[in-house]
Amino acid sequence: MESSTIALIIIGVMVVLYISELLPIATTSILACLALAVFGVIPFSAALGGFGRDVVFLIVGMVIVGDALFETGVAELVGRKIISLVGTNERKYIGVLSLVIIPISAFLSNTATVATTLPIAEKSIAHSGGMLKKKDIYMIIGLIAVVAGGLTSVGSTPQILANNHMIEAGITPIGFFELALIGGPVVILLLVYIMTFGHGLKKRVFNFPEVDDPSHEMHDESDSEPAPKTRVEIVRMLITVAVLVFCVVGFITELWSLGTVAMVGAVICIVTGCISQQTVFKKMNWTTVIIMGCSFGIAAGLEYSGAGVMIAHGMIDFLGDSMSPWLLCAVLALVAVIFTNFMSSTSTAALLIPIAAIVATELGYDVRSVLIAVAVAANIGYATPISTPPITMTLVAGYRFMDYVKFGGLFNVMAYLLVVFLFPLVLNV
Repeated sequence: MESSTIALIIIGVMVVLYISELLPIATTSILACLALAVFGVIPFSAALGGFGRDVVFLIVGMVIVGDALFETGVAELVGRKIISLVGTNERKYIGVLSLVIIPISAFLSNTATVATTLPIAEKSIAHSGGMLKKKDIYMIIGLIAVVAGGLTSVGSTPQILANNHMIEAGITPIGFFELALIGGPVVILLLVYIMTFGHGLKKRVFNFPEVDDPSHEMHDESDSEPAPKTRVEIVRMLITVAVLVFCVVGFITELWSLGTVAMVGAVICIVTGCISQQTVFKKMNWTTVIIMGCSFGIAAGLEYSGAGVMIAHGMIDFLGDSMSPWLLCAVLALVAVIFTNFMSSTSTAALLIPIAAIVATELGYDVRSVLIAVAVAANIGYATPISTPPITMTLVAGYRFMDYVKFGGLFNVMAYLLVVFLFPLVLNV
C-alpha cells in the first residue's frame, strides 16, 4: 500500500475520533503521529519533533503568565474593580470586561486570556450577590477571546501556524496587525450581537439552573474586603503585571522569537515566586500543548507521503481549475469553519494550511492570501464546545452541547459571511 494511502487512512481515522471523541483529543493526536511513524509514512523525528517548535513554547509560556496573574491576586483585584465601576448590570459588566479581554487576547494567546479572565469573572460573580450568573457570562468570555485573538499574528494558533509555513516557504509572513483589517469588523459584529439580539437569545437558550451558584461561604468572602496585601505580595503582583507588559512589548518589537519572549516571562514568574512550579504543572492545559506539538507531525505526514497533493488535486478536480481566487478562499474558508467546529482550530489549521498552499500554487494564485484566508476561517468556530480551547474552557458553567449550537452557531454563520465579504477588500484575491 502506498504511503499516501496509508496517510489518508490514518488521518481519516483521526478526524473520526476527533469528531466522535471516543478517545481524548490529545490521545488521538499522539496516536495519529505515532501511527504515521510506525507505518513508515514519516520518520519518528518528524512525528514528535513539533514539540520543539517555537509556537509550543509560546502557548506554554503565556498560559503560565496568565496563571500567575491569578495566583498573585491581580485577577481578583481586576474583578472587584470592574464590579465597583459598573455595578451588577450584566450588559455594562460584559462591555467593560470586553475592554479587558480584547487587548489581552490580541497580544497573548486566547487560551491564556480565558485562563486569566474566568477567575476574574468568577470573583465578580461571587461579589455580585447573585445578580450576575456564570451561564450568562462564561460563554461570552470565550467568544470574545477567540474573536479578539484574530486581531494580531500571535493572538491564536492558526495564524501562527500559517506564519510558520510562510517563513519556511520563503513567503513574507503576516504583519503583526495585518489581520485586524478582517478581525476588527468581526469583533464589532460580535459586540453588537451580544449587546442586542444575542442578549435576549441567551436568556432563552441558557434555561438551565446555575450549576455552581456562589455558596454562602463564597458570598461572605466576596462581600468582605480582602485582607491587606503584604509587601511581598504587592511586589509579586507588580512583577506579574510587568511581565505581561514585557511580553506584549516583546511580541510587537520582535525582541526575540515569540516562544522565547513567552518563556522568559514564564521563568521570571516562577523564579520570583509569583507562581510555583507545582502549580504550573497542575494548571497547564496539556491538551492544547499536545495537539499543537502533534499538529506538525500530521502536517509532515501530508507532505512526506504526497497525500496533501492528492487532496489538493482532488479539490481542484471537483471545483474546476477556472475558479476565481475569491471562490477558492470562500470554499477553503467554509471547509475550515466546518472542520474547526469539530476538531479544534489548531488541528484544522495544521491539516488545511499545507493543502491550501498546494492548491494555490497549482492554480497560480497568491499563496499568502489563501493561507491568510484559511487561518482567519480556522478561528471562526463558535458552534460547538470542542472548536477551540477558549470555548472548551467555558463548559465549567454547565452549558450543554446544543447551547453552543444555538447561541454560537448563529454568530458563526454571520462571521463567516462577513469575512468572505471582506476577503476581496483586504486580500489579493
